Amino acid sequence: MNAYLTVCEISRPNAESRIVALVNGAAPEDAERVEQEEATDQTAVLNLEDYARDRIQSHIAQTFKEHRFARLIESLLQAQGYVTRLSPPGADGGVDVIAGSGAMGFDPPRIAVQVKSQESPVDVGVLRELQGVLKTFGAQQGLLVSWGGFKSSVVREAWKLFFEIRLWDAGDVVDAITENYDKLPNEIQVELPLRRIWALADEAIAET
Repeated sequence: MNAYLTVCEISRPNAESRIVALVNGAAPEDAERVEQEEATDQTAVLNLEDYARDRIQSHIAQTFKEHRFARLIESLLQAQGYVTRLSPPGADGGVDVIAGSGAMGFDPPRIAVQVKSQESPVDVGVLRELQGVLKTFGAQQGLLVSWGGFKSSVVREAWKLFFEIRLWDAGDVVDAITENYDKLPNEIQVELPLRRIWALADEAIAET
């Protein structure tokens, strides 16, 4: 059992349940069945996490479109400590949000943000457009947010712009929301009501 201490807990892989099954007279194959059932339960927990995440993404896609999605991204940046300015609806000159650090937003990093709520991936032209307007807005870095993701050409070119531009897709937005939810404005929390759920996870789930 690979026990190196006189007193220790043997927990992997599901050792306790398998040993109990054998002590109770179960055949080795029955003990293996117990292990398989527990593995199925672990998969169910992970599937529940995936289901919850999918539901969050679906709600965001339905609730936050176009300018409302830009407002959500602005709120996330504010929650991360930036002072921001949101462009009004309509033509935005290639930038939806500008953000800076410090009490008044004058300090670096200064970020220009382009936000796309469409469900289709954006092409490299959008990335180049953002890169081209950074100086116009006095920004040092750019953030390109695309709910529908990015074409492979965007990912390849963004690799060369690592110190200049970052990419956020739907998964990155959800991660930012769950990490900063308590700091989001009340009106955003009303439109996106989330509840943190704690579940007991064994070692195998925690490592996954």
